[in-house]
Amino acid sequence: MADRFPFARILGLVLVLGAAGLAPALAQQIEPPAKQKKLPEAPAKLPKVDRSKNLDFLFGALRAAPDEVSAKHVEARIWAIWLQTPSDTAALLMSRAKTAVDAKKIDVAIKLLDSVIKLRPDYIEAWNRRATLYYMQNDYRRSLADIQQVLIREPRHFGALAGLGMIMQEVGDEKRALDAYRKALAVNPHLEKIPDQVKALTEKVEGRDI
Repeated sequence: MADRFPFARILGLVLVLGAAGLAPALAQQIEPPAKQKKLPEAPAKLPKVDRSKNLDFLFGALRAAPDEVSAKHVEARIWAIWLQTPSDTAALLMSRAKTAVDAKKIDVAIKLLDSVIKLRPDYIEAWNRRATLYYMQNDYRRSLADIQQVLIREPRHFGALAGLGMIMQEVGDEKRALDAYRKALAVNPHLEKIPDQVKALTEKVEGRDI
């Protein structure tokens, strides 16, 4: 991420490695930056997809995409599958959560997502959306906990991996930020801005090639 946010201090940073290899959680709240932002999320317009479509095939196509246009098309299909839910109730709650976010009622949206997760704990996008909202509130501890749940269920979730990198970078853990970004790019080589972050962090963490 291009923007960096100053912190007076970082309190009680505790990293817990989860099933995906990088799924940290913070033990205490970190001082919030002044600027509001959000984690990577699905594009506004998504294609209609068949739920039976093989994600393994799509991830293979994403890595092999010859250009940005082709990659964005495949990426949108992956997001569309992640967003689908067989529960009409969960779909309704997700829609209401989006409406609440659009109205800047973040706390209401979080409560709605709480209900979705309680109803469908296997629904990855509910965890991912809530992680985004916690991040917008500068609640990195809860955001990281939800990212961990996403990655346990789908280690290839490039949005969650990129988000993990962003948080690690902001709290000053550049080594784990670099690791997360590299994992994200291994899944989706066409992520915007992430290659630049990897280049910059590689020079900081591993030094310049001589």
